[in-house]
This record gives sequence, structure tokens and C-alpha cells, in this order.
Amino acid sequence: MKKRFADEELLEQVAAEQGGLVTRAQLLERGLTRYSIDGRVRAKRLHLLHRGVYRLGPVQSTHAREFAAVLASGPTAVVSHRSAAWLWQLIPDPGDASPVELTMPASDRCRRPGIRVHRAGLQPQEIAQFDGIPLTTPLRTIQDLATVLPSRELESALAQAERLNLLDRRDLAQRLATRSRKPGTPLLRTLLAEETGPAFTRSEAEERLLGLIRKAQLPAPETNVRVGSYEVDFYWRRERLVVEVDGHAFHATNRAFENDRRRDSSLAASGIRVMRVTWKQLTSEPEAMLVRLGQALVRGSGER
Repeated sequence: MKKRFADEELLEQVAAEQGGLVTRAQLLERGLTRYSIDGRVRAKRLHLLHRGVYRLGPVQSTHAREFAAVLASGPTAVVSHRSAAWLWQLIPDPGDASPVELTMPASDRCRRPGIRVHRAGLQPQEIAQFDGIPLTTPLRTIQDLATVLPSRELESALAQAERLNLLDRRDLAQRLATRSRKPGTPLLRTLLAEETGPAFTRSEAEERLLGLIRKAQLPAPETNVRVGSYEVDFYWRRERLVVEVDGHAFHATNRAFENDRRRDSSLAASGIRVMRVTWKQLTSEPEAMLVRLGQALVRGSGER
């Protein structure tokens, strides 16, 4: 009975150091027997997350998936890409169905279900700690995101990193100068070249425009509504006018530019006019933008 109490105390001590997680190797090193560990698994005292990685108790901590992936993959594993971006609060929670993304050296061939491994060598200055979890720094995370996210989502993540003071664009620009041939560099350079201040996420830009519309006492639009086969940001049905909010990165690629023009042409063919509003117009030229919008609404009313 005394031995069982000691084992329980040791188990809780190890788990407390790692967000409620333990590895089989750690428990064996601390003196627990294989029989003792397997018995706790059968009794559902320990819950298997990955081979040789367990959660203590029924409740999973907020970042247990990321920590468990690191523990399962060994000492060279670092949380990166979308998983690191979520930990830094740069993107929404990707959800339990998405794999945990790690970066590991090319020489390490570890593969496990529920884990997506990116092969790369990381410098010590590119690795940080988050609640004991090794992960890429915000600067490295943004660089990695540029290789896996569409331009709009990357823009939002970059804006959030600046808003949280996790990243200085001068450091990013300096970093990109030494990575000219790396994937994602052209897109990030476009973002930095086209903006001089903190960006807006798409939802924030939409909220800002809606606030300006209300303040100017213009007719209220329908928001995020489907018009034909497209979802548009703002729609004045009577005036048959669509307003789309463009961020500075929304046309960073030829494909995005062409898709938007094809969308505008399709709406125009249905007799619907499209007006595009940029982040610069929202922040630096709101009065002129509202005048233009008011004129478009009046013209639409007159055509009825």
C-alpha cells in the first residue's frame, strides 16, 4: 500500500511538470514498473495519446495535443507552422481533426499518426518555449506560414503578430533579405512592400467599414451574403451594389487577382456593380471612400 502511494505521488509529480502528460520512458526511469504502468492504462488512470505518451486523468489541458506530439517525437521536435501559429494566437484553433505540425531535422525519420513533420534544421534563435513546449519563434512561424497559407490568411496572421507585439517588420525584412530563394519569401516581401503600418484582418476591415457606413447614416447593407454563386462582404439589394473589402495582400498573386476580376465580371454580367475598398481607403481616406460609396448608392437608386 505504501509503494502504491509513492507511485501515485511520483506519477502526479512527473505529469505536473508537463501539462498532465507523461511518457513511458520517463516513468520507467523514475522507478515505476511496466506492470504498474500497464495497470494504470487498463484502469484508465493513464490515457494513451501516442505510443509511449499518456495523459494523466480524464481532462486534457489546452495544449496537450502539441505537447504530446513533441514528447512522442523526441528531443529534436519543435512545434511549427499552423500549430505554432495557434499557440502564439496568430490563427484560430485548427481543431482536433488537424494534425499537429512539427519541424525536425531531415535526418530524423520519425513518423506518427496525427503528426505532420516538416524537415528542416532550426537555429537555436529560431526556437522559443510556450508553457514548456518548444516551438518556433513568431518570426520563424510567420516565415513557415508563408509556405502553407493562402495570402489572405497569411495577411491576417501577420497583422495579428504585429498587434500582439510579437514581431517587428524590420526584423522580418532583414530576415527575408537573406532568404531570397526560400519558399514564401516573395509573398512576405509583397506584404511588407505594400504596407507601412499594422494591417487589418478581413473581419476587422469589414467591421471598420460597417462602422463608417453607420456613422455616415448611409443605408444599411446585408453582410456576408450569397449573391449568385458568390459570398460577398456587403450587398445593397435594392441598389444592386456589392462592396468588397480588400486587404493589402489580397492581390499578392496573379491567381488571386484574376479570380477577383473573374468574380467582378460575373456579378457585372448579372447587373450588379462591384466596388472594392482597400485598407488604405478605410484608414487614411475614409471621407473620400464614403463619398464614392454614397454616389454609387444614389446612382443605383436612380437606375431603378
